[in-house]
Amino acid sequence: MSYQKWIKEHSIKHEKIMKKLSHLNDNEIIKYFDFENMVKNETDFCPLYKEPKKCHDIDELNCYLCACPNFRLSEVKSTCSINSKDGGSIQSKDGFIHQDCSKCSIPHSKSYVKKYFNRDWNIIMKDVIQ
Repeated sequence: MSYQKWIKEHSIKHEKIMKKLSHLNDNEIIKYFDFENMVKNETDFCPLYKEPKKCHDIDELNCYLCACPNFRLSEVKSTCSINSKDGGSIQSKDGFIHQDCSKCSIPHSKSYVKKYFNRDWNIIMKDVIQ
């Protein structure tokens, strides 16, 4: 599955959850997206929830920004728009250089989510979704 297709499908999942949470305030919504709660209540949101396994090894993983708003993808490479010091790069079999986000936790902290929070996830992701 291409990244663009995945992100569009993920957007639909995100929107469905947000409709269900419309009665909550912003802080309650952000708390709802804590990994432990999502594993219990939204098992279809992420394939890793079934194991359950975190995508990043951090204590307080928040899944609101599962797809990073700083990730950029072109036809030949992917990059980090903020050049995270915890990011890296990997070379694919076809020779393309891609962003390795596995050690970066920036978009998964509550403070980051609170800073950029919008009930419409697509607005936060506007530079990624094209």
